[in-house]
Formats: sequence, structure tokens, C-alpha cells
Amino acid sequence: MTDSYAASDPNTETGWRGSQEIWLEAAYQLLLESGVDSVKILTLAKQLKLSRTSFYWFFKDRDALLEALLTLWQEKNTAALLRQAASYAQSLAEATLNIFDCWLDNAIFDNSFEHAVRSWGVQSPQVSKALEEADRIRLEAIKAMFVHHGCEPLVADVRSRALYLTQIGYISMNTQEDVGIRMQRVPAYVAIFSGTLPNAAELARFHQRHSYK
Repeated sequence: MTDSYAASDPNTETGWRGSQEIWLEAAYQLLLESGVDSVKILTLAKQLKLSRTSFYWFFKDRDALLEALLTLWQEKNTAALLRQAASYAQSLAEATLNIFDCWLDNAIFDNSFEHAVRSWGVQSPQVSKALEEADRIRLEAIKAMFVHHGCEPLVADVRSRALYLTQIGYISMNTQEDVGIRMQRVPAYVAIFSGTLPNAAELARFHQRHSYK
């Protein structure tokens, strides 16, 4: 059956049922737009113009869908930050800029998803626990990056916390900042977090990655 069949008969149980990815993507969009309380099976079915029973071909229940959303967040954002922390850099300043890529490119690190999950964690002990574990893993990775570039462990710990927790504060407060202003502040941020300013070549590569002139 085609998509048009499902759209013309949203109550059908024999037409196109979508896919796990389609249901999960719709849930993700609802989470970002309206919070976890809006992520309901009937709402998703109406939005997708699919039967409610189609949902159960892919997920046992709403809890299973929410668990899949949490797994998606873990796989996307935590994995991205770990990759950036381990990325090649010629200096500590450049390594810090690699982390900054997360904050400026939603394709690398989904800041809106992060905000939504942290808001969700306020009302869910399970999600709150997952956030605590993610924060621990991410901080360890950033600390290891600082140690790799010559920082003493205690200094690396403090710098990693300053870098990471500052950005999580930006995200949790849903701070909106003009990209141009943010870019102007980047060298000073790098100096505060790493103890050294990025050189012209490092900044040029960073600007190029983010199509900033």
C-alpha cells in the first residue's frame, strides 16, 4: 500500500504502518516542540495519519517508545561529545575548539534534544539517572583530553567542569546568542577554559567548519 492509502484511511489496520524510524522521528519532534507529556501514541498516530494499532508493530507501549528516545539521545549527543574530545588537535586550544564544535553545530550535538531531555529529567527519576551517567562520562572524556595535552589531573578536572557545565547552563537556560557575538567570544572562552588563546590558523579552521566569515 502507498502513503496516500494510509492518509485516506487513518483507521486501517492493514495499510502502510510506517516504520520504527518514522514513529521515533515523530516522537522526537514532539518532544522538542512540546515536552515529554505531549509524546502520546494517539497524538503521533493522528500526526502521521496512521492507525494507532500500527504503533504496536514497532513498540510494545509508550514506555518502550520513550526508552527508544532516551537511547537515541545517548547515542547521538554523548557519542558525539566523546568523538570530539578524542579528535586530533595540535594544541590544547585546538582540542577545546573541537569541543566547541558541539555547541555550534546541531548536526554534531543536538542542543535542542539536550534541552528537551534535561527538562524531561526534572520529572523522571529514570531520565535523571541517565543524565547523571551521561554527565559523568562526558566530563571524564573532556578531562582525559586536557590530561592528554599536558594538564595535571586536578587542573584538568576543574577545566573540564568549567567548560562542560558552562555549556550545559547555556542549554538548560535555553540561552539564545547571536552567532556573530558567540564567535567573537570564542577565543576568550578558549583562553579561560584551556589557559591559552587559539592561534590564527586554529581559529580560521574553526570558522571554516562553521561557515563563519
